[in-house]
Amino acid sequence: MMYIPTFVQVLEFIGTFAFAISGIRLASAKQFDWFGAYVVGVATAIGGGTIRDLMLDVTPFWMTNSIYLICSALALVGVILFGKFLIRQQNTFFLFDTIGLALFTVVGVEKTLALHFPLWVAIIMGTITGAAGGVIRDVFINEVPLIFRKEIYAIACVIGGLVYGLCHWLGLAMTVTELVSGVSVFMARILAVKYHWALPVLKGDTPSGNK
Repeated sequence: MMYIPTFVQVLEFIGTFAFAISGIRLASAKQFDWFGAYVVGVATAIGGGTIRDLMLDVTPFWMTNSIYLICSALALVGVILFGKFLIRQQNTFFLFDTIGLALFTVVGVEKTLALHFPLWVAIIMGTITGAAGGVIRDVFINEVPLIFRKEIYAIACVIGGLVYGLCHWLGLAMTVTELVSGVSVFMARILAVKYHWALPVLKGDTPSGNK
């Protein structure tokens, strides 16, 4: 019998590929070898979803289907073959990272609601699914994670989760809800960067030894 993935699984596949590209792209800038770049790509792609599944007490999604590791491998091949083109495009990392963020937020929210958790838990899980992989990636390549900078990053996931909840409350079709929620995350991230939207910086006294 022919295997036909669900729409959520298709979103996961695309999100995995996009996040893996973002991780491998940054690893190449740090001159990692192929294996190191693949590890960074995989960690970026499955990190958030793994934390989500462990917190929800279910088997991590990539342990039940090897396609996610294959998607990451294809991303590595893509960067190897088209690396010079991707490096020349300054927005490559931002684009793929934003796509992965949007898709994985939707997947995280939907999977959590499917397990009959309340919406507020689903929003947290959607945020973890979308943002945690990027945190792991940035730690691996020795960069300050985007979530800890002034940029609107995790907040975009929260916005997407709230939009998902609103669409669900309005009784919209599941596909429409997923699409609108994902677009809201994508647009929140795009507009935040374009117009330099950021949360206020928490200011404190500088330690006397660090002048």
